Amino acid sequence: MKILITGGAGFIGSTLADELLDAGHHVFVIDNYQTGRRDNNKSHPNLTVLEGSIADSTTVNKAFDAFKPEKVVHAAAAYKDPENWEEDTLTNIMGTINIIRAAKRHNVSRLIYFQTSLCYGLKPLEQPITLTHPLYSGKSNGGSSYAITKTAGEQFIELSGIDFISFRLANAYGPRNLSGPLPTFFSRLTTNKACFVMDTRRDFIYIKDLTAVVIKALNGIGSKGYYHISSGSDYSIKELFDSTLKALNIKLEKDVEVRPRGEDDVYTILIDPSKTNKDFDWKVNTPLESGIKNAIEWYKTHGITQTFTHLKAVSGGK
Repeated sequence: MKILITGGAGFIGSTLADELLDAGHHVFVIDNYQTGRRDNNKSHPNLTVLEGSIADSTTVNKAFDAFKPEKVVHAAAAYKDPENWEEDTLTNIMGTINIIRAAKRHNVSRLIYFQTSLCYGLKPLEQPITLTHPLYSGKSNGGSSYAITKTAGEQFIELSGIDFISFRLANAYGPRNLSGPLPTFFSRLTTNKACFVMDTRRDFIYIKDLTAVVIKALNGIGSKGYYHISSGSDYSIKELFDSTLKALNIKLEKDVEVRPRGEDDVYTILIDPSKTNKDFDWKVNTPLESGIKNAIEWYKTHGITQTFTHLKAVSGGK
């Protein structure tokens, strides 16, 4: 297959690109390197990389016209600065529209989109959250510019009539991940800085388990519409921290500080993967501790210069 991946130098996009290339497919990557890394894409005879923003329709059309993809994985997203609503809107909404227009013009047979589980807000009406749960991305439900614009992009995809699958994701982790608590824990623990954990629980999905579903979708499995990719279990942030300590072989002199969650934070966000389990004949295979160990080994080898926690950029040295 010929598969175009937006955000293909990012965590999910580049991991997927590697697996598709290993399977003999041709891959075209677009990335502006705002949160992706150049070293995530290794030179390969079947790989083409274009530096640019999907918010620029000329860049998008150039890529589609040159490559003529059969399928598209839309992994690009702006989330680096929660106050930069303009950038989020340009990338997550206008960029998505540019991708849709080009995909329809080239008769792309399937478009795969990655949506954040923040689309349900931080005060879910049910646990686990099912696919029938209302979408809440506004301020009254702990929303953000990222959640609002990602949800708008998802709705434009549905409006377009194109064949699509939108995967609403749990917290993905693993090698190349630079967002969330795990890379922050690594960065601080390896530079002798203090850490704390929040008294919350989250649903974590290992990257290889995630891409296994996406590859099935690229091969035609699954029906048009929405799915969750999640473990179906929630873990405390303290468990994540303890597994990080174990992977680093670090013993603290005193237990890590556990801070109570804020009034706008929810104790757990757990999304129901049962439809995905059934339609894709899929289940999670990677234990949390094993996945964290793999991530830590990658951090040791490649280093971390910047992490993104709760959608806010945090310098690795502070």
